[in-house]
Amino acid sequence: MSLVKLLRRKNKKLLFTTPSHSQKFFIFHKFRQFYKYDISETDAYDPQTALQKAQEQAAKIYGTKYTYFLTNGSTSGIIASVLACTNNGDKVLIWNNAHPSHINAVKLAGCEPVFYELPFIKDWGIHGKITPDLIDIKGVKAVIITSPGYEGIVSDVKALKKVCEKNNAYLIVDEAHGALYPFSKKLPESAVKIADFTIQSLHKTAGGLNPTALLHVNCNINAADALAMISTTSPSYPLLASIEANIKFLNSQKGRKKLDLLIESISKLKNTVKNVEFGGDDITKILIKKSGMSGYELSEKLYNEFNIEDERTNTMSTMLLCGIGTDEKKLLKLFRTLQKI
Repeated sequence: MSLVKLLRRKNKKLLFTTPSHSQKFFIFHKFRQFYKYDISETDAYDPQTALQKAQEQAAKIYGTKYTYFLTNGSTSGIIASVLACTNNGDKVLIWNNAHPSHINAVKLAGCEPVFYELPFIKDWGIHGKITPDLIDIKGVKAVIITSPGYEGIVSDVKALKKVCEKNNAYLIVDEAHGALYPFSKKLPESAVKIADFTIQSLHKTAGGLNPTALLHVNCNINAADALAMISTTSPSYPLLASIEANIKFLNSQKGRKKLDLLIESISKLKNTVKNVEFGGDDITKILIKKSGMSGYELSEKLYNEFNIEDERTNTMSTMLLCGIGTDEKKLLKLFRTLQKI
């Protein structure tokens, strides 16, 4: 039985267990349905078995050895990956400007951080991609890279994996912003079948609830024990069920069609609008700059004059994030706005 079906099933047992709202006492009525599906690990429900099956099914969909559902964001996946593949005192190579979870993971594992730098693309005000020649892997137990970056810059994960294999180092890919990649050939190639550990945030681009995410493992390390060390023993089964439903939708004909429509609509926008310049490797990250205007000025103009808020801005450019929930109406407004600037 799937997690979704399990939560919908009417329980006939009288439960004197947690959660204490008993699925009937709704303190915040707007979350009424969430309360109804909020259960604990009781014999009456046995959600752990359903969760295990859901994760096994997800691994088949992604083509991985293990796929774990995360309800504490990609941060928990990064930390668990480092804990799972390193020992106290090992060296871990990380970007010196990476997400805080990278250095925190290294600290929690008792490892020694070794830093690398990325090239800076001045014309866009963003960091470029990581290539094998930029890093020294000798004596390093694991390498953490971010691909794609916030602005949609994608690195050659296959080339990096080969270098890691030669030096007996694990490759951990923070693919938080690339959760849509496995479901369209029109998007960059996902790291899920390449890297030893790949972490994706469903809530960033794939339509998931905050802070749902996934940890994919392709080596012979079971990360379950590492995850147990940093995870609550009272998980949110409504959130876990939403992950199961999220993956099924993305993998469905309807989901893939919606993703193709999103890519087609953004492509049309980029090919039609001529008064701004577009950049980046990932079409779902609309990275733009305007001649004679700083990125911050462009961001303020979009926000103050057109009620459009971007995801990330720098001195040169602005990035507007799109995801599975970005509809044609929303893109049409952006299209008309960009034409007016």
